[in-house]
Amino acid sequence: MEWDLSVLYASMDDPMIQEDLEALKEKVGEWNALIDVICQDDQEAPRKLEEALKLESETLLLAQKLGGYVSLVSSADTQNEKAVKYEDLIDQILNDSVESSTRFENWLSHLPDLDRVINNTPYLSEHAFVLKEMQMQEKYRLSSREEALVASMRQTGSSAFARLKDQIIGNMKVDLELNGKAEKLPLTMVLNLAYDPDPVTRKKAYEAEIAAYQDTEDGLAACLNAIKGEVLTVSKWRGYESVLDETLLDSRMDRETLETMLEAIRESLPHFRAYMKAKAEALGHTNGLPFYDLYAPVTQTTERYTYQEAGQLIVEQFAGFDQEMADMAQRAIDEHWIDVYPRAGKVGGAFCANLPSVKQSRVLMNFGASFDSIVTMAHELGHAFHNLCSQNESILNLNSPMPLAETASTFNETLVKKAALASMSDEEALAVLEAEVSGCNQVIVDIYSRFLFEDAFFKERANGPLSAKEICHLMEEAQIESYGDGLDPHYRHPYMWTWKPHYYYATANYYNFPYAFGQLFAKGLYAMYVKEGPAFVSKYKQLLASTGKMSVYDVAKSIGINIHDIDFWRSSLKMIEEDIDTLIEKLSHR
Repeated sequence: MEWDLSVLYASMDDPMIQEDLEALKEKVGEWNALIDVICQDDQEAPRKLEEALKLESETLLLAQKLGGYVSLVSSADTQNEKAVKYEDLIDQILNDSVESSTRFENWLSHLPDLDRVINNTPYLSEHAFVLKEMQMQEKYRLSSREEALVASMRQTGSSAFARLKDQIIGNMKVDLELNGKAEKLPLTMVLNLAYDPDPVTRKKAYEAEIAAYQDTEDGLAACLNAIKGEVLTVSKWRGYESVLDETLLDSRMDRETLETMLEAIRESLPHFRAYMKAKAEALGHTNGLPFYDLYAPVTQTTERYTYQEAGQLIVEQFAGFDQEMADMAQRAIDEHWIDVYPRAGKVGGAFCANLPSVKQSRVLMNFGASFDSIVTMAHELGHAFHNLCSQNESILNLNSPMPLAETASTFNETLVKKAALASMSDEEALAVLEAEVSGCNQVIVDIYSRFLFEDAFFKERANGPLSAKEICHLMEEAQIESYGDGLDPHYRHPYMWTWKPHYYYATANYYNFPYAFGQLFAKGLYAMYVKEGPAFVSKYKQLLASTGKMSVYDVAKSIGINIHDIDFWRSSLKMIEEDIDTLIEKLSHR
């Protein structure tokens, strides 16, 4: 079951694509001409600024329509040569505006009394946060010519290597013997076998997966080295002390928040390790949990779900929270917003793409019939609901920072799991409770290992490229520090850096701690919902609508949360720890 993209274009051969490409070129030309006029002086600054923002919004909507479509096509079919070609062409067209955009931002940053200019018109006031942020970031901006050069070089640098990584992973085949039959399966299908109820299948899939990387590891290492090398170079040129500092600034999040959250996470690691050891014992292991059994079911239930059943379950449980959310989910299913099943050439993992030009979303997932697949579907539809809540905002106010971008998705996970627990038999409830704890283990413990890995990789990459073996070593070291004795030392996963797409985002580094933030922030929001009931829903929607035009601290503060206080993070982690204690007790009595 594949998604329907016809709301954008009929196909890659749709003549409207060529028409919109020409229109985009014209918009970029208008932008360049307008900036030439604007930058001559500071006269009539409010009028000039409003005119520039309106043209920028029109250009971004058109660019997003084109870029969103070809990106979705290439994600579902990495071998689609036309999509890859158009992605590059769109980048080239937009790159022609970079120099002018940098000049405009420089002009804006030197405007005297920006507050007075912004308050001159309602339209500018609507974009006050974005404009002030643009002014603040001026000190990290290169010259207009240098910014244009960086954007141009990115096409044959990080963007090209990211596409190569997608092609390698999308076409990767794993030799696996199942039920006495030798098969060559796409990597995405093999990854889903981690949830298989048969322990022999899980172990075979893990071992076959690990072996398969040895044929692709050098190419993938080259991709990662090239992308992170570019990131380090550009970040240094722009004057950031580190890539992490750059990411925090881009995330609208201060270091105090990050360090406070990480401190609380480190305090909680013994609880998660106790869970992993209890699960290992329940599965018959004596040396910690092997990586291939991290997602293994701990009950005898063989409950499997069709996509249709998953959709019905999600819609019903969303309706218990908010009918608007349920209606959106039903629409996503009925109108085929979701690309459902794994197949050759399709990228791994899952994501939700916002399409502001048509006020819709599209979801890619690799449905595997497990309850975890239902949770993934709810997670991505959380992003879609976030998009719905902010759909009336200007496109310039839709750039939610990474930590807040995961709020609605993770809130939905908690919503679905808690609702499911209340209506299931004891055996099924145990399976869902374990899935909940397992999911939290991934978002807290595994995400922490990913943060440690990426931080270590950047430090090492500054001294030169790393071999695949060296990268694997960094990954294992990060897993040791994060998972500790909860993970069997003979069965870690040194190749987790290969297919996780986040490591290959040159413009979104450290795409890991935002998931932990989102998990724990959402837990805090869920606790407020339990306390306040239906009255919470309208505040929640307002919060989601505001995430693109406030700092992370201020968004949290708007709903009464102080994220500089470690007790907030401890209270969110306490909710997970209580689930862990309950699960360990249930497992001990089986």
